[in-house]
Amino acid sequence: MTTDFDMEQMRRDIATMIYVDPDEIGDDDNLMDLGLDSMRAMNLLLLWQERGNVLPFSELAASPTLISWWGVAERTIGATADRRNP
Repeated sequence: MTTDFDMEQMRRDIATMIYVDPDEIGDDDNLMDLGLDSMRAMNLLLLWQERGNVLPFSELAASPTLISWWGVAERTIGATADRRNP
């Protein structure tokens, strides 16, 4: 995981992808209702992967809110760190 990846960076990346101000994205807002579609979501996943943060699309799709996505990121990033440092 890159050290600069946090929930606010995730919010900024999503906002950029859907052309809104980051302040317009609430933690519990449905990202699909705000304009995020599956293609943009995949582009976000590719962006985050390029930065060293691999997240599972299926888990993100199951609950498309920022707070849920950050929860997935924390679990995924934590599991990856645990595998690297047994």
